[in-house]
Amino acid sequence: MRLSRVLVALVALVVLAGLTAGVVTGTFGSWARSGLEATGLYSSGGASSLVPGGLATTTPGSAAPSATPSASQASPDPVQLKPVLAGATPAAKPAAAKVTKLINGVDRKGVKDAFSGTVIDVGTGAVLYGHKAKSGYIPASTMKLLTTTAALSLLGPERRFTTKVVAPRSGSIILVGGGDPYLSSKPRDGRASISTLARRSADALKKQGVRKVSLGYDTSLFTGPAWNPTWPAAYADQVSKVSALWVNEGRVTGFSPGPRVSNPPAAAATAFAAALKKQGITVTKTAKAKAPRGAASVASVSSLPAERIVELLLMASDNDAAEVMFRQAARAAGQPASFAGGRKAVHDRLQKLGVLDASVRIQDGSGLSRQTRVPADSMAKVLRVAMEEKHPELRGVVTGLPVAGVEGSLRVRFFDDATTNARGLVRGKTGTLTKVHSLAGFVRAPDGSMLAYAFLVNNPKNEYESIIWLDRVSAALARCGCSP
Repeated sequence: MRLSRVLVALVALVVLAGLTAGVVTGTFGSWARSGLEATGLYSSGGASSLVPGGLATTTPGSAAPSATPSASQASPDPVQLKPVLAGATPAAKPAAAKVTKLINGVDRKGVKDAFSGTVIDVGTGAVLYGHKAKSGYIPASTMKLLTTTAALSLLGPERRFTTKVVAPRSGSIILVGGGDPYLSSKPRDGRASISTLARRSADALKKQGVRKVSLGYDTSLFTGPAWNPTWPAAYADQVSKVSALWVNEGRVTGFSPGPRVSNPPAAAATAFAAALKKQGITVTKTAKAKAPRGAASVASVSSLPAERIVELLLMASDNDAAEVMFRQAARAAGQPASFAGGRKAVHDRLQKLGVLDASVRIQDGSGLSRQTRVPADSMAKVLRVAMEEKHPELRGVVTGLPVAGVEGSLRVRFFDDATTNARGLVRGKTGTLTKVHSLAGFVRAPDGSMLAYAFLVNNPKNEYESIIWLDRVSAALARCGCSP
């Protein structure tokens, strides 16, 4: 008790000394408040034993408050901190001629004319640069921008997908896939997990006196072939067979590229049976099944919200999640949850959003198909729509884009002297297949211009030089003083 009183006295003395000297930054005020809470002299939301204004902190351009202010007190000069980024200039209107000159000034000897390119002023929608802008090119993974935009538009950002267990009769349960792309084996990062579902199911079964069950698994939410006929067999380490039920995206090691399980839903059922065993429930057999309507609910888990799924998908350029969201978009549009349904749903939604060019040809949701064609014009328009205030439901498309030189698929890009200025400034989505390299994103230029851009290179003269060119064009926009 005596020691507590001493601590209270010391804290009070320090606070009084700080108030006498004047508080210059918020650091001291925050520290002092914490100390007072510990001693009971201050209660968040309650009455304070200090005089009014005693813990207020200074802000640039304001005087340090005092318990007994007087005209003779002098306020200390505020600390002048430079902003990390320069302030935006909303009135800036970039000039097309300047943007075009800037891009044409980047050496494209390894690219020549083998690309579709567009730059759009986000604020006005004005096209500032175009090169074969409406010609369909293989987009590779930048196709994921179209897929996720359509999916969020159809589903909404808060939509979640439920994986559940039902019991058609005593001693029999069915694991029903809900099309959760990120259903995992164990809980992590807020994702739904098989282990959580097993624990909840076991608790419910034990309450009914059931400790032994047969297990079925239902994948009927999605239809059609699980493998796109336009994908070569060599892509088996790039994407799993699409299913409404899988664990860890059907990956053997949890990483991609990497080996995949041959039957993702069966593997998910096996994992669920093992998790049930740990919870004291014995599974006698496992087989594919169809859950009957009206079957009693046992337990369920819900996915991350669609917006968060899109952010993770774009950051990692996740082929598996993209194909699941492609089918979820189809379901939301009232189409069969298949490749054909996904194509129809995405096409129609992009048309409704006003970003569809006639040359768009969609084959899958991930961009792995070399038969998909998208012009740069559509790609840049998609980004602009996602950034518009009237489409807050699409914000995940913007926030999910990797930052140049910092994260995701752009973490190891923008490394030469001509592009380092763009590190931390450019946000974009990459696309890579053999002889296909693309980059689409946005950047706020130093003059305040917000620019959305897309460049899709097919069959370049030199693949490495085409990647460098994409980075350098983006970096040029990042230093653009493009207003007249």
